[in-house]
Amino acid sequence: MKIAVRYYTKTGNTKRLAEAVAQAVGAEALPISEPVAEKADILFLGNSYYAFTIDPEVRAFIRSLDKSKIGKIVNFGSAAMMNSTWKKVKAEADKAGIAMEPREFHCKGEFKGIHKGKPDAEDLAAAAAFAKSVVG
Repeated sequence: MKIAVRYYTKTGNTKRLAEAVAQAVGAEALPISEPVAEKADILFLGNSYYAFTIDPEVRAFIRSLDKSKIGKIVNFGSAAMMNSTWKKVKAEADKAGIAMEPREFHCKGEFKGIHKGKPDAEDLAAAAAFAKSVVG
């Protein structure tokens, strides 16, 4: 099974989650500025809310994906104030014709002193365990 991990972050929280996910599944965590050039049965996509939606760069990244190369997208991320970005990512994945895993990983993330220290070691371990459960 081929696995890719991409992430978008402004604070570094999602990068830390991406690195935990990637290590758990034997892949490399790369920013979304790195295209997915090879076939990936699973694309773990890390992102967060910015101004109440996913960042335009995340939308553009999903739209740039070659649906013949991506089996499904698995969403993960963190946020200080909002919950999951799954619905926003799914809407973009649907437009691109790419399947979405119904499960996701989401945790609190530190932002301007809110949820200080999050994601913490426990969150990173939970993200890794989630990734392993998806891969099987």
